[in-house]
Amino acid sequence: MEYKFSNKVSGLSASSIREILKFTSDPEVISFAAGNPAPEAFPKERIAEISADLLKNDPILALQYSITEGYTPLRDFLKDWLKSKNCFHPEFDDLIITSGGQQANELSCKVLLNEGDTLLCESPCFIGSLNAFRSYNVNLVGVEMDDDGINIEKLENELKTQPNVKILYLIPNFQNPTGRTMSLEKRKAVYELACRYDFIILEDDPYGELRFTGENIPSIKSFDTEGRVIYSSTFSKLISSGFRTGFVSAPAPIIQKIVVCKQVSDVHSNIWAQVVSHRFMTTVDREAHFNKLRAIYKKKSDLMCSYIDSEFSKKISYIKPEGGLFVWCTLPDDCDMNAFCKKAVQEYKIAIVPGDSFSIDANETSHSFRLNYSTPTDEQIKKGMEILSHMTREILD
Repeated sequence: MEYKFSNKVSGLSASSIREILKFTSDPEVISFAAGNPAPEAFPKERIAEISADLLKNDPILALQYSITEGYTPLRDFLKDWLKSKNCFHPEFDDLIITSGGQQANELSCKVLLNEGDTLLCESPCFIGSLNAFRSYNVNLVGVEMDDDGINIEKLENELKTQPNVKILYLIPNFQNPTGRTMSLEKRKAVYELACRYDFIILEDDPYGELRFTGENIPSIKSFDTEGRVIYSSTFSKLISSGFRTGFVSAPAPIIQKIVVCKQVSDVHSNIWAQVVSHRFMTTVDREAHFNKLRAIYKKKSDLMCSYIDSEFSKKISYIKPEGGLFVWCTLPDDCDMNAFCKKAVQEYKIAIVPGDSFSIDANETSHSFRLNYSTPTDEQIKKGMEILSHMTREILD
């Protein structure tokens, strides 16, 4: 029979990244297309110890239903931790545990946007969030980025001309896909615009603790005195992506609505993962753990970038990240980016993500592609970058 899908999903398509990953079933393909944490970054032994103790001494806690807001000790820990970073304001904020950062962003959109309302975001932007926003039939508008984050002049122009702007979605730290970091000046300017034009900022910060060079920059949430910023993050890159444990710090009325929507969605996030996350974060030397992660990703990033610097065609430019998981490369304007990416995986067995996967406008032309250095091993990075370097010189020089 012919199936008639709802208006909310009829225009959605599978993530092009997931489609590219199908090629990685070929054992000869080296994938720079994923965005998974490095396997060596998982604290496997400590997670096993905590899990064994939990299931032996308090199994019902891990196996029974829990409350929608999340495991109370974890919520209390997060409030204190975020408060130390000025990302939680106890006078007006509350906090909820979500099923990863993806659900945090999707539910924030669900509780604040009606069909036709405008959501502004950086262009290019993380595909997972874009599909979540599209599912609510919002007017999704991308704003061009500079090297230090969203273009403020163009952002204000959209605020003046677009109808019913309700949310601005940003990834200020090591943005996915570009790896860019928003400057302090622009973070302050964005918040000032939010106050002036009366909209909410959704600040997505999954990579903030993974800065391996440069100075930390205060979050936009840290400037929030009017309850205009929703701050979302996750343990996916810090403990385990499979835990699907994220969290949202936001004004209490917003959290109250997210609670109701989450009850409809999944009742509550995985309680075993929440308890393990809490015990991990409160029993290990967190800074030592984070430093280990930073060292892993710095080494991998430096390794990948060294090939771009010395072996790639000089006609390719790129953004060297200060943290996070990705490198954003740009081809010359006269080079067909999609053909380049297709050739890379089909002929050279290197999977990379075409830049238009992150485009807001389907008609927008991209000349960039994204590389991931966290998932492949160091040996795969060396081999894959040698092959990709040869390809760039062969095609472009």
